[in-house]
Amino acid sequence: MKFIHQTTSSLPLSTEPAIAASSHILNSYAGAWTSIGPHNKIIESRIGDYTYTMDDVTINYAEIGKFTSIASHVCINPVDHPMDRVTQHHMTYRRAAFGFAERDDDSFFEWRRGNRVTIGHDVWIGHGAIVMKGVHIGTGAVIGSGAIVTKDVEPYSVVVGVPSRPLKKRFSQETIDRLLAIAWWDWPRDLLETRFHELNDVAAFIKQYG
Repeated sequence: MKFIHQTTSSLPLSTEPAIAASSHILNSYAGAWTSIGPHNKIIESRIGDYTYTMDDVTINYAEIGKFTSIASHVCINPVDHPMDRVTQHHMTYRRAAFGFAERDDDSFFEWRRGNRVTIGHDVWIGHGAIVMKGVHIGTGAVIGSGAIVTKDVEPYSVVVGVPSRPLKKRFSQETIDRLLAIAWWDWPRDLLETRFHELNDVAAFIKQYG
């Protein structure tokens, strides 16, 4: 997994990730044209091309697709404590820091890593939303502000609330199927530049490329 070096976020963007100097990144990867906002904490995650985060975002053990928009104060995959032990306190797995053992409980951290979140392409996650461990969010979905997502979200669905519930689909199922088949998010940069002006009209776009 590629290490991301912290740099000063700036515009215009480029093929090198733009990462605010105040963000903490560990063992993670970000693709081309990405932007990581201030005071982010990103741990062992992969972020696809063109995806951006705003301020105070936390991402743990996640796979995030391309062109995804993550608003401020979003938390993706908040880490769990061990509820099946006598104590939930982190001394039982961060035991070296407390002088209870020479090594931490590696098996517990491996368990955390095994509960990854996966997020598709062109997803919009609203302000303050929380995506719980193991959840899969489909391409084109919208997560409403403040939502707590505990279950998988279908492509192009809009979910809201605590816990989140489906509100509607962005388009008809036929349109969704055709957009997924086109998979414009996988187009190379030169093709995207050529067809960029067509992205605002769904019907015309599908007629042309579907």
